[in-house]
Amino acid sequence: MMTRWILKEIDDADTVFRLSRDLNDLAEPLARSLVLRGVRTLPEARDFFRAGLSALHDPFSMKDMGAAATRVAAAIRARERVLVYGDYDVDGITATAMVTHFLKERGVPATFFIPDRLKHGYGLCAAGLDHAVDRQASLVIALDCGVSANAEALYARDRGLDLVICDHHTPPEILPDAIAVLDPKRADCAYPCKEPCGCAVAFHLLRAVLAELGEDPSSVHEYLDLVALATASDVVPIAGENRILLREGLERLRRRGRLGIAALADEAQVRLGECSTRTILFSLGPRINAAGRLGDAGQAVHLLLSDTSHAAVARARHLERLNSERRTIDQSTLDMALRDAEDWEERSPGSALVLYDPSWHIGVVGIVASRLVERYRRPVVLLGLNGSVAKGSARSVEGLNVYDALSACADELEGFGGHDLAAGLTVRPERIDGFRTRFVEAVDAARTAASGDRPVTYDAHLRLSEIDERFRSVLRQFEPHGPANDPPVFATRAVEVTGNPSVVGRNHLKFRVREPGSTTPSVDAIGFGLGAELPVLEESLRSGRTIDLAHSVTDNDWNGRRTLQLSVGAVRFSLPD
Repeated sequence: MMTRWILKEIDDADTVFRLSRDLNDLAEPLARSLVLRGVRTLPEARDFFRAGLSALHDPFSMKDMGAAATRVAAAIRARERVLVYGDYDVDGITATAMVTHFLKERGVPATFFIPDRLKHGYGLCAAGLDHAVDRQASLVIALDCGVSANAEALYARDRGLDLVICDHHTPPEILPDAIAVLDPKRADCAYPCKEPCGCAVAFHLLRAVLAELGEDPSSVHEYLDLVALATASDVVPIAGENRILLREGLERLRRRGRLGIAALADEAQVRLGECSTRTILFSLGPRINAAGRLGDAGQAVHLLLSDTSHAAVARARHLERLNSERRTIDQSTLDMALRDAEDWEERSPGSALVLYDPSWHIGVVGIVASRLVERYRRPVVLLGLNGSVAKGSARSVEGLNVYDALSACADELEGFGGHDLAAGLTVRPERIDGFRTRFVEAVDAARTAASGDRPVTYDAHLRLSEIDERFRSVLRQFEPHGPANDPPVFATRAVEVTGNPSVVGRNHLKFRVREPGSTTPSVDAIGFGLGAELPVLEESLRSGRTIDLAHSVTDNDWNGRRTLQLSVGAVRFSLPD
């Protein structure tokens, strides 16, 4: 059966015409892409393209922010000992570095604690709170964790610790007993941005603390590079406030200011001056994560806090070695998981995969689960053995809430937590089979079009001749991209294949196209993972049949030269009009 290509619907086509006119006759495909992103008027377009940090929401509109800011400000004034308690991923590591630096800059004897993935598991734990007591701390600030830590919050109170929680995960019905629980996902929280990363929640806390202290809240902008690392790495929706924070943070990253990040970029052989969301996702983020996956996540915090080039370089090199080791383990685990997945597909095909092997390192199962999701386009749970229990990660596809699916079989689990597309869980090995059955049933019940084979959807029709310099300049301003703001997808119909199409790299389709009868040069195109479509292009060359492309318009930067390139997601022989 041929995959359907579907033009995304717009309620009022006149809106596109008016927006195009108001934006000085902006190309209709771009105007349509804006409308699909909720941009319908000239003021909304200005906000989309130009909104700056002044457009951030009032941090005090977040539930409990007043109590949190008052308590942290009091600790600063009294120079109390504070323990900053973070998570072991990029989000938690950056938040920990940010808050620790902020407090130390104001004379607070702050220390930090990040749990060991294998020894302590995720989130607040008694050992970490005992560490706070040993350090004579009176206040613990939990970052990117804590919203489900009811028992641990009671333990903190019993040990004489005040607790402020900054989290962004889905909260339980009963919240922990703490001085403040900051989480925009709370049902009673009016904060407009409901999907920030944990580091962003901590960033807003610091804004509020500065206001409480009577200091300039804009001084917290020095941490926007850390917020950008977390926002991109945690794969939150890149819309509204998140988009502002990521865009401004990327600008700060490009200035190569923080010693630790500059050293890490050098080790990764990436140019910070051209830093993008992709740079974070595939180069910087994995190296920061490697510390928590295979070693001590505190090493990454120390890297981000480095105040000398010598220390930064030494720490960055250590993370590079850890990341190389992590990649080796990743590949081995992926190879085993793929074999298991194929076996399960033959024996019991379904809408979800739940795989377990006691030999799998729980520090990499999340990465491997994500790769299986990309391959099979369905939710995946990967579990390894940690002591007497199996621990692992769940990853999902857009449109299927994996947290809800886990909630439906919570009685099979020892614990779980997370959000729509990613979660962590613990289950006893003897209950894995029962959990697998229940989880697949839950996914089946909630399955949407996004969890199976999906049609090709696109924003607008586009002729190659419409892609001029103004088009490309405006399109670049759609960045930064990410969930809720993917690059616009266009359908270009009836183009000719030129040259010699080929498969390069890991099954990528490389070719060139042009409009029939055009005298302009043909355009480079690449279809990542589309090697199987090479016969379509070869037949097009032999027969002269034109093809249709679903693609985004990108820049290919090579050796300092920027050229136009189409990033192709689907190809077919042209259909009759």
